[in-house]
Amino acid sequence: MAGITPPDLQKALHGVEYPAGTDDLRKAAEKNHAPKEITERISHLGKKQFENPAEVSKAVFRNE
Repeated sequence: MAGITPPDLQKALHGVEYPAGTDDLRKAAEKNHAPKEITERISHLGKKQFENPAEVSKAVFRNE
C-alpha cells in the first residue's frame, strides 16, 4: 500500500469505537473522507472484528 502510513490509517478511522467490525471501519473511513486505497484495503480484511486500532493497523500493513 504505497504512500499510506499508519498515521493516515488512524486519521481515517478517527471516531471508531472498539471493538469494531470491518464494515464499521470502512464506514468510518468513508465518513472521514479517507483515500480510496484505505477504504478498499479495509474492505478486504479477512478479520471481521477488531479490538483496538493496533489490531487494525497490523492487519492492514501485514503484507508490506
